[in-house]
Amino acid sequence: MTARALAAQYSLCVPARDVPQPFVLGGTLRTRPCRAGVLSIGALLMMIAVPLRGLFRSTGSSMEEGFMLVFPKRMLAGAVPNVDFLHLYGPGSLHVLEIWYSVFGYTLEAERAFGLLQHLGLIFAAYALARCFGHRMAVISAALVTLLVLTPTGLSALAWEGGMAFAMWSVVFALRATHVVGRSVVTNAAVGGLLAGLALTYRPDLVIAIALAHGWLLWRSRAWKFLAGGFVVGLTSFYVHLAHAGFGATWRGIVVDPLINLRPGRELPHPPTFSRVDGSLQALVEGPADRPWWKFPAMLAQHQLFVWFFVVFVAAFAVPMMVWLLARRSGWTPQRVAMSAAGLLGLGMLPQAFQRPDSTHLAWGSAVTFAVLPLVVYEWTAIVRPAWKPVRKETVVAVLVAATLFIVCPFYTYRTYLLSTRISLGNKQGGFEVSRDGRRFYWGNHDVATASQVAVDDLAAQMTPGQRLLVGPADLSRTIYTDSIYYYYFPELIPATYYIEMDPGLADKQGSRLASDVESADWLILTNLWTGWWEPNASSIFGSDAPNQVVAQHFCLVGNYQNALVML
Repeated sequence: MTARALAAQYSLCVPARDVPQPFVLGGTLRTRPCRAGVLSIGALLMMIAVPLRGLFRSTGSSMEEGFMLVFPKRMLAGAVPNVDFLHLYGPGSLHVLEIWYSVFGYTLEAERAFGLLQHLGLIFAAYALARCFGHRMAVISAALVTLLVLTPTGLSALAWEGGMAFAMWSVVFALRATHVVGRSVVTNAAVGGLLAGLALTYRPDLVIAIALAHGWLLWRSRAWKFLAGGFVVGLTSFYVHLAHAGFGATWRGIVVDPLINLRPGRELPHPPTFSRVDGSLQALVEGPADRPWWKFPAMLAQHQLFVWFFVVFVAAFAVPMMVWLLARRSGWTPQRVAMSAAGLLGLGMLPQAFQRPDSTHLAWGSAVTFAVLPLVVYEWTAIVRPAWKPVRKETVVAVLVAATLFIVCPFYTYRTYLLSTRISLGNKQGGFEVSRDGRRFYWGNHDVATASQVAVDDLAAQMTPGQRLLVGPADLSRTIYTDSIYYYYFPELIPATYYIEMDPGLADKQGSRLASDVESADWLILTNLWTGWWEPNASSIFGSDAPNQVVAQHFCLVGNYQNALVML
């Protein structure tokens, strides 16, 4: 049965062939785009471009951004994730970054450029999906996603953003497959499956979201053979990884460690505590000395997180339910099928927001749902106010979306966008640069940057290429966080530990290999940057003291910088 016949069977509107259609509904990408398309995409690109310079010069996460630089570099030297170093996610993003760094160089700028591409992929996937409601609604949805993921999380090339982008585009192509005919059905379904497989190689925990969205679409289209074929090919990165690491190491690193061993030391209360900010990194940003400018009326940061959590939870379930009620009222249209697929994808991402509800995970877990929410409001506005013209309905939706963000979470959307914009314009300094041989990173504190620069310079003057370096917290019995970015400064040194990323319950666990890793090192960089870390979880529990004993017995202090902020 053709896609057009299936569409008719399921009461989908089949547009005339001579009427230009959005890409997601089977239209082609015209070589000469219409004026509305140029203006809408131009507006989005302008919104992205305004804070872009600031994002490239902003403070990064010294562990997460650090390991997205270091892990692919280690793989280029022959190291295997889950065997030679801890990696808690899929191998896909590391394999892609291996190629990226080989072509564009091993630099922070190359890494952040790749992160920008991931964000653009997600933003324009939201645009493509919402385009079936017109150009203006597409801009509203994509702009909302931009405020949620671009400036709050920065340009770090983290696997979650890449996985979300692939997952969203997989839904776009699977939807498109239901609106084309002939060989195009095979091509689009296969591409949709390929992208779904790639999403899982980035983040295997997207499996629930992908199963919900594509299960719904397959039930409607029956194009499962083509999609399954693409899906099998999309998992190629996993096959390569299994061949190198083996099943046991892969299962431990991607399933057991993140879902069982790590969870007690990283999860936060849900809902968030109303009286305080639970996450230590979040609390640091909201400290009185570092809090970015914001003079508009707003709830306290902890109150925003508390309210935002419930908005995310309710919206995730409300979007698919409201679409279903719309369909019961007046049938399934192509737009409603698109909304339901994306809504189910967003519902499947809810665990990401639920397990650690700080601002980053709330944004990650709700970005897809919030991209669909304006479309649902638009549909219901058309029912409640059928006499309104489209532009009036679009204006109402835009105002409601803007006001909701301004009330619920302005610190984590508007304020971060404003901060990056000010850095772009030179109105505010970005991070404090520490560099060596053209490799730079931006730290968030002057004293930390000063200590880091001197420590890097001293180590560079004394080390010998090929020696082994270990980076960790000053107290290795609490591996709550580590500044793995230091490895990036010294590509000629070998990371001496499996725990390039250090997490509570893993590196500091009784019987872990951390003590032997420390003993194998020639140099240690130990920091007190996170000694005051406290969260209402198991990260406050002290683990094995064996690594500290190795430090005391086998190492001498070469340098103490800024009252032991950094020690060499």
